[in-house]
Amino acid sequence: MSAGVQTNRLTTRDIRAMARSGEKIAMLTAYDHVTAGLVDQAGVEIILVGDSLGNVVLGHETTLSVTLADMIRHAGAVYRGTERAMVVCDLPFGTATDPETALRNAIAVLQQTGCQAVKIEGGEAAAPIVARLVGQGIPVVGHIGLTPQAVHQLGGYYRHGKDAPAAQELIAAAHKLQSAGAFAIVLEFVVPELAAEITRSLEIPTIGIGSGDECSGQVLVINDLIGLNVEPVPSFAKPKADVAAIIRRVVSEYVAEVKANPPAMDS
Repeated sequence: MSAGVQTNRLTTRDIRAMARSGEKIAMLTAYDHVTAGLVDQAGVEIILVGDSLGNVVLGHETTLSVTLADMIRHAGAVYRGTERAMVVCDLPFGTATDPETALRNAIAVLQQTGCQAVKIEGGEAAAPIVARLVGQGIPVVGHIGLTPQAVHQLGGYYRHGKDAPAAQELIAAAHKLQSAGAFAIVLEFVVPELAAEITRSLEIPTIGIGSGDECSGQVLVINDLIGLNVEPVPSFAKPKADVAAIIRRVVSEYVAEVKANPPAMDS
């Protein structure tokens, strides 16, 4: 592609402009080509190829088993299924432990998938990593609050920022990540009033998940949105469909049709 050719795909500038104008940002996860295409056609601005694929697609109890190769395979499929949405890929557990390791792995993600940005979990300690990537031209989304890659250290899944010290830590982390160059920050399962305060205090957009309605945008796991689950959905997710029930019904009808027409037996 020549330098003068423009595409319709959204960029970090577009996302920042939406936040400045007060337009909410819609983000959803996707893990495969077809789902990504449908989400893209429906008008979502950012598609996150989350390491939540470990739970949703691969059947692991946590995200810790997801590898860089897993992320690259799925992110490439997602990117090839889209035309307009910005595509962001998680750097999975153990791939962003220091600035140089993160840079090497982020480069691999962008080169091998086409994705435009990566997401990194962590607070103030992640700021130097973010700065290193941004310094090399790699857009980064931060992620604070409930960080699933640290589930064992955190001691489980719970709402963050309930007391004053925890709230101040999250506020400081958000500003450190902004100063490091992150163009957006995911706030996961943060006390809604605190999420609103952080959002008002930043110049970059926040993307909430289970953190109230006053973030700059919202993200959900696509399966939780459409009801494509075999396990209970998180308390903050309100499915808008029951795709799992449709699949069970249609497959049951198919099974019944097959069994209603037994093969002919030789006489």
